[in-house]
Amino acid sequence: MVQRVRYYLFLRDVLSLALTTFGGPQAHLAHFHKVLIDKRHYLTEEELMEINSLCQILPGPTSTQTLTAIGFKIGGPNLAYLTLLVWILPAVSLMTAAAMIMSSIEAKNWSLEFTRFIQPIAVGFVSYGAYMISQKTVTTKTGIALMVMAAVASYFLQTPYVFPIILVVSGLITALKYKAQPKELDRKKVIVPWNNFLLWAGVLIFAAVLGAITKALPVRLFENFYRNGSLVFGGGQVLAPLLYTEFVQYAPKPYHPTSHEEFLSGYAIAQSLPGPVFSFSAYIGTLSMRDQGTLGKLLGALASAGGIFLPGTFLIFFTIRFWESLKKYRAVRASLEGITAASAGLVATSAIIMFQPLENTLLNFSTTIITFLLLAFTRIPSPLIILGGLILGFLLRGF
Repeated sequence: MVQRVRYYLFLRDVLSLALTTFGGPQAHLAHFHKVLIDKRHYLTEEELMEINSLCQILPGPTSTQTLTAIGFKIGGPNLAYLTLLVWILPAVSLMTAAAMIMSSIEAKNWSLEFTRFIQPIAVGFVSYGAYMISQKTVTTKTGIALMVMAAVASYFLQTPYVFPIILVVSGLITALKYKAQPKELDRKKVIVPWNNFLLWAGVLIFAAVLGAITKALPVRLFENFYRNGSLVFGGGQVLAPLLYTEFVQYAPKPYHPTSHEEFLSGYAIAQSLPGPVFSFSAYIGTLSMRDQGTLGKLLGALASAGGIFLPGTFLIFFTIRFWESLKKYRAVRASLEGITAASAGLVATSAIIMFQPLENTLLNFSTTIITFLLLAFTRIPSPLIILGGLILGFLLRGF
């Protein structure tokens, strides 16, 4: 009975996160910390950072993988898949609804001005996340040096493939300090269960073959997004240019092409909604099948969302199963110092990168600073800060 209640509470917390977390994986991490560690104590800060760092090395949506991996750690595969469903459902539903509206009425003049405070607030969340991570997990001179170098490297080499490289190199550097780690007397040979890896590869091949044979639009959509989800590092901001190329500039003939205006409007909506930015895939899938009626649109959204979220889920489930055994080795445990420090550097840089596209105004700068101070020195819940930003945006429209 205790376990059932715990699982229910965990899923309720996941739903709360799905409805209140803005700003992408780095900002999500700060929310996860507040709810899952500070409030509920489901895991330690070190465990959260280990899982998040592991997810950054793998392709796919980092925050989604992190949250589902936590569900797996608490309750196994069943709770993990429920976690995935609860986490993505609100954002996917809202993006599908937005695409349905976009496909039926002329919406080019929609104004999203009321969300103008959300982006600087999100930067404030990311900044606070970087501060918290560095304060609690970066405690050595080596860690500080790696954090700074990771921040500088990720700033000047703004490509998604640099993230896993930075994490791996940082881990290898501190792995050399393995002798400082205590020996594990109960260390066992690492056994790698390949089931989830084979499942990932099997679905990829099966979808490609089935799509080529049947030419069915939902299958081809699933295959397209599954392939992209298997190759993308760095979150929704990296997925966007790939989708733009495939569905706007060079849309495959079976799909209804998405216009430039529709794409940008949808991406702005995705950025202003809580939850995973990868939910943008449901928007594109709906518009791609707008000629197939309401059922076809819904099928397009389902195929696209399933395609983008499943590969990363399969890969993290594959890795997390032998991670506990693997980290019993001293070199692996020593590498966590470097990986965690580099993660802190990446989060800090992401705050700077996220702020740069915003207008360099006193209002945006002040909003970011105030958000950081509210998180650091008050107990105001994150949803209230976000709600306050939205209300302020409504009141100051036109000013």
